[in-house]
Amino acid sequence: MKKNNPKALLPIVVFLVLYLGLGILFEYVMKIPMGFYNIPIVTAFLAAILTACLQNRELKFDDKLSIMAQGMADKNIITMLLIFLTAGTFVGVVGRSSAESVAYFMLSLIPARFAVAVLFVVACFVSTAMGTSVGTITLITPIAAAVSAASGFSLPLCVGSVMGGAMFGDNLSFISDTTIAACNGQGCAMKDKFRENFWIALPAALVTLVLILVLSMNTDLNGSVTQEYNLIQIIPYVLVLIGGVIGINVFVVLLAGIVSGAAIMLVTGQIAPVELIGNMGSGASGMFETCMVAVLVSAMCALIRDYGGFEALLSAIRRVFKGKKGGQLGMGLLVCAMDIATANNTVAIVMANPIASEMSAEYGITPRKAASILDTFSCISQGAIPYGAQMLVALSAVNELGYELSAFDVIPKLFYPGLLLISSLIFIFVIPDRKKA
Repeated sequence: MKKNNPKALLPIVVFLVLYLGLGILFEYVMKIPMGFYNIPIVTAFLAAILTACLQNRELKFDDKLSIMAQGMADKNIITMLLIFLTAGTFVGVVGRSSAESVAYFMLSLIPARFAVAVLFVVACFVSTAMGTSVGTITLITPIAAAVSAASGFSLPLCVGSVMGGAMFGDNLSFISDTTIAACNGQGCAMKDKFRENFWIALPAALVTLVLILVLSMNTDLNGSVTQEYNLIQIIPYVLVLIGGVIGINVFVVLLAGIVSGAAIMLVTGQIAPVELIGNMGSGASGMFETCMVAVLVSAMCALIRDYGGFEALLSAIRRVFKGKKGGQLGMGLLVCAMDIATANNTVAIVMANPIASEMSAEYGITPRKAASILDTFSCISQGAIPYGAQMLVALSAVNELGYELSAFDVIPKLFYPGLLLISSLIFIFVIPDRKKA
């Protein structure tokens, strides 16, 4: 019989109190910009691990270290870390100019009336290719502000469209940290998770596009945005997307993107060799904290599982959520709650992974479905919370240009996260029944 010990969940409570409590204090009481992201998340997890080590006096400290080591010594953890670092290197190579070229190329190709729809589509493409919603928002939001100023489109609509597109790509990208975490945590191939996710995300994206077009038709235009672009810089993105979709090994795909991106940047004179190497290092370094979080969470969860914490949590879930559909909804709400508490969808997935694996076995949920649910529901909450990195980065980029915009101006124009929730619930409660029938 597995142990059932609710007290074993105390380390998670300690982490959430420290991280969420200090985040609220910094962001809303002390008014520190990006307050949630000034908190050392690694230190918060260390405090949680210390709490776990102080529990269960029956085990010696050396035995606890052995349990943590077993939790970290997992093939999926090692694979996750290596992909994180390689994906960071790719983003460092392709840089800002490649994403901007995509945006300006599309804006020059499509009539000004559809400029906001173009922003949404470009954000979808760039985020899917780069694997980072925050990076996409950082690059495309200034262009969205320029489109608003030049054409007369609402600034909240332009920014909300960029954020929605960025979350679409974050959910589907083969090199997104959320995809890497969900797939390796649940032991499924990325192409299988992509296929599962695509049919959930596509309807939400298409309806979002229709809403943007309807609102665009009711806007009086003043002008358009034109800027030079270099189309050849799009090639690394296309290679990564095609390689991922047809199922080539993710390391091979990323290596092709890195080599092609580096060659293009050097041949076109966009960057010097020394600067390129520095950018590669910076891109990999940007993933260090995410890597440490993955390692620390695996160690903490190994202790919690051994103490009986996961079994206690599963017992509570069993009482509320019945059947396979209920289990899927419970898994989605679990990762949503963790994301709302941490304001970081990658951290939320890494924390939810071991619990979700237990739930998959309990409710008969396939690994690809579990990975899809974790990624999708974490993106739903992350794309809408006013204190998430995506929202804060978007507002910061706009305000630096001299515009006045708040999160509550943008949230009503965030169509995609809400539509993704509706699409997800339909695929949980309606589509499986039809297939079975």
